[in-house]
Amino acid sequence: MSFVVESGHAPAAHVPISARIERDLLLALAFVLPLFEAPKNILWVALLAVWLVNRWRAHAFGGRWDRWDTLIGAWIASGFVVAAFAGIHGDEWRAAADIARYGSVLWILKRSRYPGSTWSALIAAIVSGTVIALAWSYYGVLSASEYKALNLNSVGHVNQSSNYLAIVCGVALMAVRIRWHESSTRWRAAYCGLLALLVVSLFWMESRATVGAAFIMAFSLLAVYAVRRRRSLGSVALAAICAIGAVLLLSPQVVQKNAKFIEKNYWLNGRDDIWRVGVAAWREFPAFGVGMDNFGRVDIQRLESWSAKRSEAFNKQGYLTGPHGHSLFVNSLAERGLFGLGVLLVVLAAWAVTLVRGLPDANAPPLLWTYWGGAAAAWMITIVAGLLNTTLHHEQALLSVLLLGGWLSLSRRI
Repeated sequence: MSFVVESGHAPAAHVPISARIERDLLLALAFVLPLFEAPKNILWVALLAVWLVNRWRAHAFGGRWDRWDTLIGAWIASGFVVAAFAGIHGDEWRAAADIARYGSVLWILKRSRYPGSTWSALIAAIVSGTVIALAWSYYGVLSASEYKALNLNSVGHVNQSSNYLAIVCGVALMAVRIRWHESSTRWRAAYCGLLALLVVSLFWMESRATVGAAFIMAFSLLAVYAVRRRRSLGSVALAAICAIGAVLLLSPQVVQKNAKFIEKNYWLNGRDDIWRVGVAAWREFPAFGVGMDNFGRVDIQRLESWSAKRSEAFNKQGYLTGPHGHSLFVNSLAERGLFGLGVLLVVLAAWAVTLVRGLPDANAPPLLWTYWGGAAAAWMITIVAGLLNTTLHHEQALLSVLLLGGWLSLSRRI
């Protein structure tokens, strides 16, 4: 028995209703990610259930087990292992379910063989959902009588929203770059309008780390594509210089904000004090950490008692407690210990190796380039912005695995 969603050869009229439901659930999940909280969880459960039923009926689960399957399984399991041995008890089991959620989405996409139309529609759902979320936020910001930050409703805080938006910028940039020469003037104007909206919104959110990471990401993608097409990097370098010049000339709020922090010798904005909290928590529970989402439970009293136990002097002025570690790596070290951080680093390394080894040929299909660019953008934002922000969780992680899962599936087929 064959499964038409996997083969991609059946005419649309002959696609079973169960396959269409699966496709629609996937697109709906991608669309609502930045918009609404509850539908996201409902759609994830429904998608997972329908996918399993469809593959069981078709006796086709996407081929033989491979290293990525093992790695995804270890990634999911690591959250529950950390929860079982967490040094502090609170939200660790609920947080472990977050890894299970985005890990399972990565697994089913990697093992799916959707037709190109579904993969294209998934990109459209990601971008359109983000644009609508931005429009919603702009309405709230411009109609408010007092200051209100621009963000994405379901993603939340501007640092998290900006990371999500930066990844979408990378996807859109790669898709536009690939289709630019074959597009009409009308479509080029639409593409420019879309990119302008995303970039202006990214600067409006004023996350310094994300703006810097997005700059590195955007010009890295353009440079790789140019080199692969055996074209000069001169145009890419010129575009980068013009972009830097425009930013310095216009001096947007994020640049002014950075200048003020540098003048006050406070450019990390208290992150160094937060990182001391994370390191102290890791020293107390080095193997498995305090438990995921338990960073906020490390208070001054705990820090003081840990220092006293080690017979160390304690100065509470050097610590700043908060809900998370303001760094993917410090936060993971504190919450998951060496075990959980080690698993995460292996995943990130495998992600990078897959992108390098599977770099598309110059004449590869545009869809393959789009998903490679999206997966690369997600990796770069996760790593670079993750130095100063806590990335790769909740909506950001789901967006990242949608792109990585699509890339793994398409690259296997090619």
